[in-house]
Amino acid sequence: MELREIWTGEATDFTPWLAHEENLTVLGEALGLELELEAQEKAVGPFSADILCKDIASGTWVLVENQLERTDHKHLGQLLTYASGLEAATIVWIAKRFADEHRATLDWLNRITDETFRFFGLEVELWRIGESPAAPKFNIISKPNDWSRSMATASRVIEESGMSGIRLLQRDFWASLNDELNRQKGPVAGNRKPQPQPFMSYAIGRSSFSIGATMMRPSRQIRANLWIGGDHRNAFFGLLQEQQEAINGELGYRLIWEPLPELRDSRISVFLNDVDPEDRQDWSRQHAWLAKHVNDIYRAFFQRVRLLDAGAWGGADGEEN
Repeated sequence: MELREIWTGEATDFTPWLAHEENLTVLGEALGLELELEAQEKAVGPFSADILCKDIASGTWVLVENQLERTDHKHLGQLLTYASGLEAATIVWIAKRFADEHRATLDWLNRITDETFRFFGLEVELWRIGESPAAPKFNIISKPNDWSRSMATASRVIEESGMSGIRLLQRDFWASLNDELNRQKGPVAGNRKPQPQPFMSYAIGRSSFSIGATMMRPSRQIRANLWIGGDHRNAFFGLLQEQQEAINGELGYRLIWEPLPELRDSRISVFLNDVDPEDRQDWSRQHAWLAKHVNDIYRAFFQRVRLLDAGAWGGADGEEN
């Protein structure tokens, strides 16, 4: 299916969608990298780079430039300008289709630059099975020389020497949260394998919904939330928002309702501000808060989510404008 059936604009639709942590994880898996968002529309002189990330394993910059059409010279020039201005170590160009000359240019750049610079070209396509939501697939059409071999070597090094830095901290953070979830004995159990990533999700008994816990180091926050995706997310979000006051009353505190149209999903959240997820001495307080609030959200929404009927939504937006 056509990309613009899902994303109308690069800056207004595709870039915010890709910047979402779950989608960056999908991109990172395609590249063989662990990505953490640093900024969207990062200023580089008079231009704005689409997405700037950090490669967690190496701590180096990763710049992502998006294009929903066939590659062109303008975007190639912007890409090189951004890479120079940001001193990015990994440059990723995503497009619907790559012209032969642009693929050849990336291959040439990978040949003439040293190992501190890496250039990737990815074509993105959309797949849909039946009535399921459209899912992106990233196909690498240009990559650094010997990248597959170097990634295999890197994987062995990680397995042999263990994780380091932020990835190790993230894994330990969620392992400690598992302990607190089990201690509290709520409906959300601490039986998920802790992952070296900034978020964890837990089932709530219906597809396109999940309970989330997130550590946000740059903004010094942690978050508990209900996530809503899929083709009926607008209707489901609207139906739940009609019950907002009753839900707040049950919880004893107010939630933040985030329709997130630019990300093509929705979130209902509560935040704990001014915390440092890297401060292990404060983890007991942070995990007690997270465990309480993911369980609160589960209890408040489990039955409501189960009973939702998208056909009952009569909002002005229809089902999925």
